[in-house]
Amino acid sequence: MPKKGQILVDKFTGDSFEFLETGKDTDGKRVVIKVMLKSKGQTVDDHIHVLQDETFKVISGRMTYFLNGEKHFIKQGEEVTLPKNVAHNHYNTDNEPVEYIQTISPAIDVDYFIENLFGMINDGKVKNGKLPFLQAMVTLKYLESPSYLASMPRGLQRGLSTLLSPIARGMGYRAIYEKYTGIEK
Repeated sequence: MPKKGQILVDKFTGDSFEFLETGKDTDGKRVVIKVMLKSKGQTVDDHIHVLQDETFKVISGRMTYFLNGEKHFIKQGEEVTLPKNVAHNHYNTDNEPVEYIQTISPAIDVDYFIENLFGMINDGKVKNGKLPFLQAMVTLKYLESPSYLASMPRGLQRGLSTLLSPIARGMGYRAIYEKYTGIEK
């Protein structure tokens, strides 16, 4: 279960996420995370959040973000909001780390997703920021805060997740694993 003050560290890159506020702390209004990206380049695919906006305020370094097909940069003291239903991404392209505060509104279950993701990364189940295909289908189907890949039509992703998720669950895949979060979805 995500907790205020909990720090998640990617043992391969040294990237870290610290929960400043969880969904439980804010009655579901938001999740606030302090992020330190030491790694360089995209850590996840370009994606679309259906229900959530993400706001980033850079503490140090320079953050690269992709929005509406264009690459942008923000630096220390600057802030940007990436709105729901728009393809986006955020990452570090500099040789120096970037540190920022990320706010995701509303929270829904994204803090559990993040905690789960770090567990999977550290167990070697996520490579180069990419969930295995069946894992992605189960996550899309059963997570309450759905995100879609920007590179594939949403209808196709919904259809594939509906078709493949029961099979994947039969093989042991879960959207959220009790091992990492204390709950299972």
